[in-house]
Amino acid sequence: MRFLITAGPTREPIDPVRYISNRSSGKMGYAIAEAATENGHDVVLISGPVNLACPCVAKLIAVSASDEMFDAVHRHVPDCDILVMCAAVADYKPANISPGKIKKHDDKLSLELTPTHDILASLAAQDRQFLTVGFAAETNDLQENAQKKLRAKNCDIIVANDVSHPDFGMESDENEVTIFFRGGEIKTIPRAPKKIIARKLVKIFTDMHENCLTKKMP
Repeated sequence: MRFLITAGPTREPIDPVRYISNRSSGKMGYAIAEAATENGHDVVLISGPVNLACPCVAKLIAVSASDEMFDAVHRHVPDCDILVMCAAVADYKPANISPGKIKKHDDKLSLELTPTHDILASLAAQDRQFLTVGFAAETNDLQENAQKKLRAKNCDIIVANDVSHPDFGMESDENEVTIFFRGGEIKTIPRAPKKIIARKLVKIFTDMHENCLTKKMP
C-alpha cells in the first residue's frame, strides 16, 4: 500500500530569526513511517523540522511552515492509499512577518495571529479514495474532543493521546494512545515505546483499508 505520512511540528515565522512552534518531536510519525516501510509499504514522509535521523522511506519531503505542509499534502495525497496526519501543525501564524529582526524595546509587543490552513478540513469534502487518519493531542476531555474531530474532519480514524503526562507522550520515546473509529469502535494501546505502538497502528490502518475495499467490491 502507499502511505502518505506527516510528522513533526511546523514553524510559523515572526521575523527572520523567531517563529511560533510547538513541542512535537516527530518521533511518532517517524516510527509509523519506519514501521510501514518495514512491512513492505511505499512511504512518502512529509516532515517538519525535527532532530531525527532520516528514515529509509521511498521519499522524504522536508517542510517548515504550515503553508508548505498544506501544499505538499495536496500535491501527494491523490497518489496514496492511506493518509496519516501525525504532524502537529500550528493552529495560528502571525498575520504579518517582519522583514527584519524585531528589536527589543521596553514597551509591550502584541502579535496579531491568523488561523493556518486546516489540512484535514480541506480534504473532508473530497470524494476520497484513501483512508484518512488524524491525530489529536489533548490535555483534557480526550474522548469528547477526539470524537468531535473525527466527525468534523470526516476522518476514518482518530488516534488520540493525552499530552498532559510529564513522562510520556510529547518529546518522549513512549506513548499511550486511544483509537477512535468512524463506526464507533474504540481501542486503546497502553503505554509502550512509540516504535511498538507504530507497528500496531500500521496493522490497524492496513486492516481497515482492506476491509473498506472488500465492502466496496460487488
